[in-house]
Amino acid sequence: MNSDVLEVLAGGDLTVLGRVPTASNLALACRVSDGDAEFMCVYKPIRGEAPLWDFPDGHLAGREVATYLISDALGWDLVPETVLRDDGPADADLGPGMVQRWIHVPDEPSGPDPVDLAPLDEIADDQMPVLHAYDEDGRLVALVHADRPDLLRLAVFDVVINNADRKGGHILVDGDGHLYGIDHGICLHAENKLRTVLWGWAGRPLPAESSDDLCRLAKRLADPDDVLTVRLRGLITDEEIAAVRRRARVLGDDGVLPMPPSERAIPWPPF
Repeated sequence: MNSDVLEVLAGGDLTVLGRVPTASNLALACRVSDGDAEFMCVYKPIRGEAPLWDFPDGHLAGREVATYLISDALGWDLVPETVLRDDGPADADLGPGMVQRWIHVPDEPSGPDPVDLAPLDEIADDQMPVLHAYDEDGRLVALVHADRPDLLRLAVFDVVINNADRKGGHILVDGDGHLYGIDHGICLHAENKLRTVLWGWAGRPLPAESSDDLCRLAKRLADPDDVLTVRLRGLITDEEIAAVRRRARVLGDDGVLPMPPSERAIPWPPF
């Protein structure tokens, strides 16, 4: 947890730079500043969220913050610093919302995309195929993702948070090569809704250290007075917290990633 970044996100002055055009809900690119500290962030006001019949409790902003807290509790640093603010930019009266540190992706990445489409005869040794499909020219291609440890950890994390929308575009790699997951508004449901493009490790064992971290997370969530449990209780329901604890415990004890369901295993579109 970077407390300095969190403090700036929570109390700094927000200035709108523009709207994120690809976002399904209102998302604004902003500059946040507090004294000498200044950096970009994304602000998603609760007022700009479209209601979801299958996620009726709370709001998407709260789920984004809860997901960050779980990532931070695991020590995995998979989600950019994220806070819930009571106010937005002074020049846009949109009220409370989620504010998250912006991840800068280089115009020319140093390596291949974490998730991509590849012709069947061009799949690299370090790429894992997930499904076959036809592209717009009628060629048979594969949806693939990289075989890298940080992406495996993100796949494990998605199981724990029950991510219903892990698309390829929700995985970013910054200029230092650090991998992040973003857009966690439809996660943490108590019922199984896992939909992800990261099925390449299905049925395979978890790294031992990931199992240990998950068991520690489950133990913390079993304590109603633990600071993590208390903070999550203000963001998601008790039933959803219990479901996170159950998924973490089962995954940590079994040590094996689940197999995809028979239907609706991948979000659409996958990018």
